[in-house]
Amino acid sequence: MENCIFCKIIRGEIPCEKIWEDEKYLAFLDMAQINPGHTLVIPKKHTDYLFDMEDGEYCELMLKGKEISKILKLKLKPKRVGLAVEGFGVPHVHLHLVPINNVNELNPERATHPKIEELQKIAKILNG
Repeated sequence: MENCIFCKIIRGEIPCEKIWEDEKYLAFLDMAQINPGHTLVIPKKHTDYLFDMEDGEYCELMLKGKEISKILKLKLKPKRVGLAVEGFGVPHVHLHLVPINNVNELNPERATHPKIEELQKIAKILNG
């Protein structure tokens, strides 16, 4: 979709702090970090709503989320990696993977907007 911010990121028109990528999916740091390492996992094929995805695509996206969560857990050492899907902010399917240590941490109202240097530091840890 031409005006979708995530499609623009996929096309390289908008920069991101990339964590992982393959031919169908992209994982990058959210600009609004609930906790350090808050990562978005998106399909490269534009779909607005999670439950409009084909069954195979849906399952594959969840498996990619699981794969990326293992990287977050290994590199950042949280007790858990929380998963959220709501789809209101950007009309392109995306998973929020958030490193968490307590039950109340998966709250989008806690999000901050760190400087790009802070995001780059986290990305370096996750990519290293």
